[in-house]
Amino acid sequence: MKIELDAPNLGAIEKAYIERVIDSNFVSTFGPFVPQFEEKIACYLGAKRAVSTQSGTAALHVALYELGIREGDEVIVPALTFVATVNPIAYVNAKPVFADVDITTWNISPEEIERCISPRTKAIIPVHLYGNPCKMNEIMEIAGKYGLFVIEDATESLGAKYKGQYMGNAGDLGCLSFNGNKTITTGGGGMVVGNDEKRMEHVKFLVNQARDESRGYYHPEIGFNYRMTNLEAAMGLAQMERLDEFLTKKKMYNDIYREELSKIDTIRFQESYDDSESSFWFTCITIHKEVDLAAVMDSLKNKGVPVRRVFMPITDFPPYMMTDKFSLKNSHEIYEKGLCLPGSTLNSADDIYFACKAIKEIIS
Repeated sequence: MKIELDAPNLGAIEKAYIERVIDSNFVSTFGPFVPQFEEKIACYLGAKRAVSTQSGTAALHVALYELGIREGDEVIVPALTFVATVNPIAYVNAKPVFADVDITTWNISPEEIERCISPRTKAIIPVHLYGNPCKMNEIMEIAGKYGLFVIEDATESLGAKYKGQYMGNAGDLGCLSFNGNKTITTGGGGMVVGNDEKRMEHVKFLVNQARDESRGYYHPEIGFNYRMTNLEAAMGLAQMERLDEFLTKKKMYNDIYREELSKIDTIRFQESYDDSESSFWFTCITIHKEVDLAAVMDSLKNKGVPVRRVFMPITDFPPYMMTDKFSLKNSHEIYEKGLCLPGSTLNSADDIYFACKAIKEIIS
């Protein structure tokens, strides 16, 4: 038995697609597989257009750039997220404004967003943390009230829904990631999703070095080399054929974890809002007793159960340092007590039951 934390699930379908790319010789950025993958994602999410990128970080960067976020502008983000949510704000010389998260869902709350708005605020980046949807209807209402853009960081939440709408297609632009540890992978890669055709056409133009192909190698704007390769896109097409299988497995894992670990009164789960469906990229818990998380992780590792800490609040990193942790107390409490449990779709139900047994032995 080998329990995987977040390893990708690859097999015969992926091999077949990669062979098709090699046989076609369309291995780089030009070829049929990239537009096919973009169309597949757009159709799945119910969006008008999707544009592939080299990473989720690149997707967030080009989304900010496309919406005109520049020096002097402020962008509201949750303090509890992966650093890639925030770094692209620095790339466009704007300022991130950190909002605390809800203690139960771990997501940025509409109330916190409104508290952070200033005359310089231009955008909000809600993050569907670990696949758990934010209150997008309420966030979009606030954005409309103050004239703000909303860029969804849906890099962890492909397949998640809020009030029946897929995450990634609820804001002005949505950003996805297909890193090796995500629910589906292209090895790397990302996607920008949107419904404004003119805007999305310009995003496509920007990620291709802002090249005006009708005039050869002519570049009327500053652009980016953010294109996805056909090798990556073919992998994505194969993985999309298995997305429902992966989402079903991750929900099953969550059900088992809750069935087994809810019996321990010192363990609490990341919870979802009403009318939302998490994609359960990870099932995450907090431990509400005096324990050394590093020692817990070592003990679990010795039993063959890999876990990881939840994301450290961004304001603990030197480039974004804030000394007033009390203003972000929920983000810090979740980090200090939180663990992500094995979520790779390579795992079986028996693997998850074994993980639960080990966690109960160590925590109890």
